[in-house]
Amino acid sequence: MKFLLGEKLHMTQVFDDKGNVIPVTLVEARPNVVLAVRTKERDGYQAVQVGFGARKEKNIRKPQRGHFKELGAFQYVREFRTEDAPERGTAIDVTQFSEGDVVKVSGVSKSKGFQGVVKRHGFHGAPASHGTKHAHREPGSIGGGGGRAGGRVVKGMKMAGRMGGERVSVRNVKIIKIDSESGIVAISGAVPGRRGTLLEIRG
Repeated sequence: MKFLLGEKLHMTQVFDDKGNVIPVTLVEARPNVVLAVRTKERDGYQAVQVGFGARKEKNIRKPQRGHFKELGAFQYVREFRTEDAPERGTAIDVTQFSEGDVVKVSGVSKSKGFQGVVKRHGFHGAPASHGTKHAHREPGSIGGGGGRAGGRVVKGMKMAGRMGGERVSVRNVKIIKIDSESGIVAISGAVPGRRGTLLEIRG
């Protein structure tokens, strides 16, 4: 399995051979360094642990510093389940991917704060006229009567609350362009998060 960590830069657009506009997200995927290899015999599962991003060494705790050793000071550490087992210290970069590859991109979505049911769940709201006052964006009845809910509000009821800030995966997006020198990948469409969000790319 192909995998890589990167940081979201911004969105832009590119043109294909026929002149069609393709919206893309630019992801800066500098080389990832293999920090550890998990094996079934020792750890009970197979995975590769990689480090990404630079960080001041004084801000890293001693156990992590001992784990990184001579490999560097990394901001992010993530594991990918894979059957392949590259050696510790191996650098993984964008050259493993090719233009046209279909990938899955995971990251933490933008946080929206506390939102009402219209924005959070797509409720249509109350009628705008015919006597509606101060209730245009209210949720309406949430149950709690003596009906089939049985005098309570059922679990999972769509209500107002905190929105966003969750792990989201976008599947079947295509790699449009790769700049191996700068480590920038152009991925079709939108991907989760704001600028600077850590993204996991799986092929």
